[in-house]
Amino acid sequence: MSNSSHTQSRRAVWFMLAALLAFAVMDASMKQLSSHYPPLQISALRGFSSLPLVLVWAVWRYGWASLKPVNMRLHLLRAGFGILMLGGFVYGLARLPLSTAYAIFFVAPLMVTVLAVLVLGEKVGPRRWTAIAIGFFGVLVILRPGVGDFSWAALAVVVAALAYAANVISVQVLSRTDSTPAMVVWFLLLLGLVAGALALPGWVAIASMKDVGVIALVGVFGALGQVAVTEAFRLGEASKIAPLEYSALVWTVLIDLMVWHTLPDAVTWVGAAIIIASGAYLLRREKEVKVASEHP
Repeated sequence: MSNSSHTQSRRAVWFMLAALLAFAVMDASMKQLSSHYPPLQISALRGFSSLPLVLVWAVWRYGWASLKPVNMRLHLLRAGFGILMLGGFVYGLARLPLSTAYAIFFVAPLMVTVLAVLVLGEKVGPRRWTAIAIGFFGVLVILRPGVGDFSWAALAVVVAALAYAANVISVQVLSRTDSTPAMVVWFLLLLGLVAGALALPGWVAIASMKDVGVIALVGVFGALGQVAVTEAFRLGEASKIAPLEYSALVWTVLIDLMVWHTLPDAVTWVGAAIIIASGAYLLRREKEVKVASEHP
């Protein structure tokens, strides 16, 4: 690897780590709001609060022409997945520790692989199917069906992870016709408009300037995270960048300790370890398969 490539790869890693920290702060801010406002309203506020900053970045870096949508139907479908993802995740955040919600949400990469098979026709071998099955077992460990009170909040996060996976697949299809800035800007705009319309009948007035400040944190850190993750995948290889997503659990554990003075229980740690191990193996195996196909 040349010095310039090494420098670029290192920058990609730092951008990804910064993105994960920014998203963790954003999610913690949404958790703060979830005790006062409905999930759909928070989803709308997430879209609108980040949109101005992301729009400035997109126009400054790529120009107005890059924002022109080509496949508007798919943009709308993606916004629908985004609403389901944020609504389910915020519902879970209101009732679970932030780190527990993240641990469950880590099943999303496994779901992406399953949907890639079903929707895009990709091929997955027995070893990757085994890793996926083990990862889903990890989710069952956390959910603990039949043991005590069933956690609807945890199930809502699983649904959010599935919606996220569907969103990822829609991005893969949409990227064939639309630019990255168009996908980011239209996602936030449609998320705000559609979620806002759905939330309107039960809209709760913003109660205090403190809540206005928390909404601003959602917007700023959501925008920073979006820009940083875009730059990370622009500069680095996806196979090297994606595994860093699991480091987000470190940020969420620290935030849980500092803000809410709580931690996941032992069973949740076991389930999280199973999910992360299976996801890490899946990413590694996908890289090996890709390399083998490129060098027969």
